[in-house]
Amino acid sequence: MTRTRVKICGITRQQDALEAISAGADALGFVFYAPSPRAVLPTQVQAITAMLPPFVSKVGLFVNASASEVRETIVTAGLDCLQFHGDESADYCAQFNLPYYKAIRVKPGVNLIQCELDFASATALLLDTYSEKAVGGTGEAFDWSVIPAGMQKPLVLAGGLNPDNVTKAMHQVHPYALDVSGGVEAEKGIKSAQKIAAFMQQVMQCDAARNGWLE
Repeated sequence: MTRTRVKICGITRQQDALEAISAGADALGFVFYAPSPRAVLPTQVQAITAMLPPFVSKVGLFVNASASEVRETIVTAGLDCLQFHGDESADYCAQFNLPYYKAIRVKPGVNLIQCELDFASATALLLDTYSEKAVGGTGEAFDWSVIPAGMQKPLVLAGGLNPDNVTKAMHQVHPYALDVSGGVEAEKGIKSAQKIAAFMQQVMQCDAARNGWLE
């Protein structure tokens, strides 16, 4: 049996967190990067994570943050997983004694097999769309066909996912997990319960068909 995990990223409000969990999301992502329109403070996240039910992963997204900032945020926000979107080294990412995954911004010339070797300590690689304007949350998908077959680490697919293209993404990439933010928003930083529900429905239907649950 195969089930595709889903992380709803860029959570800024308690109600959005609860709606994502109610729809079936496995993880919530919180952006600790001030230039992002979805940026939150550790104390804001603390108020959200304090009321979450068990078995929901709380992921903190950082971009070239100082180690002390990451450590303080882990404690204050109640994080249990880390996501690094900058130029962090594997040694840097592994120092916090929490599971982490490294975001790779896919563009021509990026060797994903080498990235997998370089970040051997990561629990997964997150593949996102490269942009000169932003480190993530671009709302644009990359060419999924460039992902090489036979990668060993679990892949988290991000970048431009939405209810309309997620089924195609799952069929083509077969990722371990999906990471969606802008594709389920009413506006930047504000999620749409309807879009979250539609996204999750597509994921569940695709999984059901793949596992023969619809037969």
